Amino acid sequence: MSEEIFYRPPVHSTEQRTLPAELYNLAKLLIAKGPGHIFVPIRSMQYLAILDQEEFVFVDGAGDRTIAIAWQKFRPGTRNALGDVVPYEAVYYSADAAKIMHRLQGDFAKALEAFAAKQPRPEEKASVTLLKPKTSA
Repeated sequence: MSEEIFYRPPVHSTEQRTLPAELYNLAKLLIAKGPGHIFVPIRSMQYLAILDQEEFVFVDGAGDRTIAIAWQKFRPGTRNALGDVVPYEAVYYSADAAKIMHRLQGDFAKALEAFAAKQPRPEEKASVTLLKPKTSA
């Protein structure tokens, strides 16, 4: 088993944001099915997303393994239904990270959907139970 090391610089700024329910739910489902974390390449931006139960971090793939943005403090308990947005805190580690954020959420959604489509589907078994029609007396 190999170990990946990423560097977290000092926080530059934070911002309260919301994540669409479909994106949050899919990410949590993939994390739960995996080893507790997943690596999702965002090829359109040359970024790597590392997701675990506590946070999603984004690393510039062309850089030096330094975290550019982290999504933390997810609050799914504040929603009234599974289809409601999930509030979270975006943590920016550089002055230009907020500009990257405008594109990141959309490109990450596409990358996560592509990642999910490539995951092997578990073999499922099903059976059919025949129901006898009621006879009238």
